[in-house]
Amino acid sequence: MPANGCPGRREGLPCYYLNTCVLLSRPQRERSFSKFDTMINRKIISLFSFCFLLGTGIKAQPHQGDIAADIALPSVNGDTIHLSSLKGKVVLLDFWASWCVPCRAENRDLVKLYPKYKNKGFEIFSVSIDDSKEDWEKAIKKDKISWLQVNQGGGWYAPTAVSWSIDAIPTTFLIDKEGRLIAMDLERKDLEKALKDMLAD
Repeated sequence: MPANGCPGRREGLPCYYLNTCVLLSRPQRERSFSKFDTMINRKIISLFSFCFLLGTGIKAQPHQGDIAADIALPSVNGDTIHLSSLKGKVVLLDFWASWCVPCRAENRDLVKLYPKYKNKGFEIFSVSIDDSKEDWEKAIKKDKISWLQVNQGGGWYAPTAVSWSIDAIPTTFLIDKEGRLIAMDLERKDLEKALKDMLAD
């Protein structure tokens, strides 16, 4: 594992950058021996990506005000948990992985925050993109996580991560009681302020 704590993947390299694990695609890492080759390669890649997006109908990352698409994945004990089952609560949807250093740091903040608002109508729904269920479960235990946890292997190519256009982790979405997306990637102080406002009544 690299010193940055984010191991590579077959078609891409997650790396520690600022406070996220970001996916750098293979074309971004490859270097041509001439500027001409580089320019041609980029044009070919761009054309291929454009055609791929048209063919698959992949959507852009969700926006504020959108209704959160449902997620149904297995928990640690194998039960399927639906994101939609939490309607009526304020939910923090969290994408993470055990090998992501910034994700583990964020877990420490959430461990402190969660008990303060859990009984007031707040829930966290964490989606792990770990390939290894064992590593995922070890991280849950080590980080002392008590909120809802589900997993879908595949790393950056996990279907749920792809459908939500996740290209960096941790990525979080704050969802209101009606299931609408309110904010994305709030800092802890801003998240806590939003929770106080949304749970006031």
